[in-house]
Formats: sequence, C-alpha cells, structure tokens
Amino acid sequence: MRLGVVGGGAMGEAVVAAVLRRKLLAPTDVTVADVVAERREALRARYRVLAASTNGEAAAQADYLVIALKPQDFEKAAAGLIGRLPAAATVVSIMAGVPISRLSGALGHAAVVRAMPNTPAQVGEGMTVWTATEAVSETTRADVGRIFDCLGRQAFVAEERYLDMATAVSGSGPGYVFLFIEALIDAAVHIGLGRTLATEMVLQTVQGSARYAQETGRHPADLRNVVTSPGGTTAEGLKALEAGGLRAAAIEAVVAAYEKSKALGEGPSR
Repeated sequence: MRLGVVGGGAMGEAVVAAVLRRKLLAPTDVTVADVVAERREALRARYRVLAASTNGEAAAQADYLVIALKPQDFEKAAAGLIGRLPAAATVVSIMAGVPISRLSGALGHAAVVRAMPNTPAQVGEGMTVWTATEAVSETTRADVGRIFDCLGRQAFVAEERYLDMATAVSGSGPGYVFLFIEALIDAAVHIGLGRTLATEMVLQTVQGSARYAQETGRHPADLRNVVTSPGGTTAEGLKALEAGGLRAAAIEAVVAAYEKSKALGEGPSR
C-alpha cells in the first residue's frame, strides 16, 4: 500500500504519524505534499517520509490519497490533481463540509471516501466517521478502515448525510469538552485549588470517566446515578448544572454545528 497525503498540517501529520506508529506502512510508502517548504522538510526529517512540492507528485504513485486541506483550498488543489491520480487510486477526504459530489466532480474520480476524524487523532485517540462511494470495493474499504483504526476508533456509515451529524458531535465535540474542562479548572481555582493541581485533577477525572463509561458499557445516566448520593455533594452540583441549562446548551451547540456543517456543504451561495 502506498499513501499520498495532500496537506501537511495538523491532521495530515496525524495520519502520517498514526500509520507509521502502528507500522501499517513504512516511511518510504508515504509521500506528503505541502506548499510550505519548511513544513515539508520538517515532516521529512521527523518521519523519514517522502516529501513533495506539488500535489501531483503525492498522487502519482498513491493507492490512497488523503486530502487534508482547509475546505477553501480544495478547488485550487484539485486542479493540480486532475490527470495525476492513478485510475485504481482511492481519494480519502478528511475536509469538513466538502461533499462527495464536489470531490468527485472536481477530481474527475469515482472512488472517493469522505471522513470526519477529530483532533484527538493526533494522539491516537480520535473518532473517525466515514462513508464511501459505490466505486470503492469492500477490499478497499477494509484498507481504509485499517488506516482510520490507526487514528483511534472508526465507524462506517452507509449514507453521507451522517457526516454532517458526525461533524457536529465528534468533529466539533473536542471543542465542547475543552470548554467544559477549562470551566471546571477555573471553578477549582475559584474555590482555592492551585491551577496546576486543579488541571491534573480535572484532566484525569474527564479521562477516567470516559474510560469507565467505555469499558463498562453502561448508560451515562446509570453511571451518574451511581456517583450521586441522595442529598450529597454531587446531587447539589448537578442541580446547579441543570439550573444553568447545561443539557439544553449542549443540545443547542450540536444543532448549531450540524446546521453550519450542512450550510458549508451547500457551497458559498448559501
């Protein structure tokens, strides 16, 4: 398997680092293209991968071409890929808000995967939701799944419409979680804890709670009830959170992000 990556930013690097860390590919099987020479050289030095100054070079020998660009940069990049993609290659887009129809049309290529990973993929703890066109075979889908497994957890969905939902939940979700973490640390400092200790306590509490929920498979409401003693401190804190509208605000955040993702997919005329 040979992998081309267009865009050497944070998420492009996350893909490169992940497939090498899990030994799915060797460094010489990976070619990364980036317009910034300093970035190309940094990736070449850090991972020993091949570096290219043009997108066409990254695509030329690729079995899988990951497009890890900002959505507004796609059209320009696509122009340099037309005619350079091998007929048997599969395009894997991790750009938010760029639908399959636009990807396939701009590239003149039928085998397209559209995916929504999230930023924890940079430490191998991401969540990637993805779909594929009918031109992507079952064997190829299995290969794509192995690539995404390197980033953390992955889930295939049969319909593209679920990608906008994934963008709103797991794609934007780290931002919501980081805001809650920030608020919890500030609250701890407010009641008298040092910021260093508060940060360690909050991060471990959030990580441990998520891990506990994953490993037990129990409903979050059930787990919340276990830690909430009648008339106790947790009950009092939860009462304050509900009074402050935490649950409603979370729902509104996801809905707003979902609507924005759909609007981006409809193009600049929206």
